[in-house]
Amino acid sequence: MPHERPGETVMPGTKKKRVLLGVNIDHVATVREARHSREPDPVTAGREAELGGADSITVHLREDERHINYTDVRKLRKTVRTKLNLEMSLDPKVVVKACLIKPDQATLVPERRQEITTEGGLDAGREFERIAKTIRKLRSARPGILVSLFIDPDERTVRISKKAGADYVEIHTGAYANSRTAAGRTRELGRIRRSAALCGRIGLGFNAGHGLNYRNIRPLLSIPNLHEVNIGHSIISRAVFTGLRTAVRDMKKALRR
Repeated sequence: MPHERPGETVMPGTKKKRVLLGVNIDHVATVREARHSREPDPVTAGREAELGGADSITVHLREDERHINYTDVRKLRKTVRTKLNLEMSLDPKVVVKACLIKPDQATLVPERRQEITTEGGLDAGREFERIAKTIRKLRSARPGILVSLFIDPDERTVRISKKAGADYVEIHTGAYANSRTAAGRTRELGRIRRSAALCGRIGLGFNAGHGLNYRNIRPLLSIPNLHEVNIGHSIISRAVFTGLRTAVRDMKKALRR
């Protein structure tokens, strides 16, 4: 499938934009590494997710390779038929591996050794030079690669991301997803909407992810320029009971509501 650049998300002959689904399969590897065994296999998970309708497969190659490892990503590079989205830190060793893998998209994320999952977005202002340098390296290794920055819903950071050369930002939706009150969710949704609107004005693609599930995704679908959501934990959790292919199909249905 063609890999959309910002502004290319409207399906031919339709007025309503189709929100794409990226399925994060990291947790499949987490289960495998709990026993240091060969199963479940992330490559098989990627294939099942695509058969369920995933528009892209997302994996996070951490510096310590605690779940997805370099071998996994090399195999996925050969087997993924949609789009391979590689989440990665700015660590030089990880950047070298990414340049060898040549994913369809690279999403730059912050990384802390102690965290269970990525918590919070990149500090694009403080890391501006490293981000811009990494983007140049990735594009040198694979011309045409899409680059996204995982950031908090902050308008200043959106502008910095554009200046650094990103094609997309992926807005961290954790504060919205984890809010326990309606007022809190409304407040965080407003921040997300304002960031999305700014992306539209300055020509930056808008993606979203973190903590999203089959219920809380719905309010986000009214954001006009939402291009893609990346979802892992809730899909893998449902897959325990339904199978991965069905869990992905269920999420695709949720995105069409």
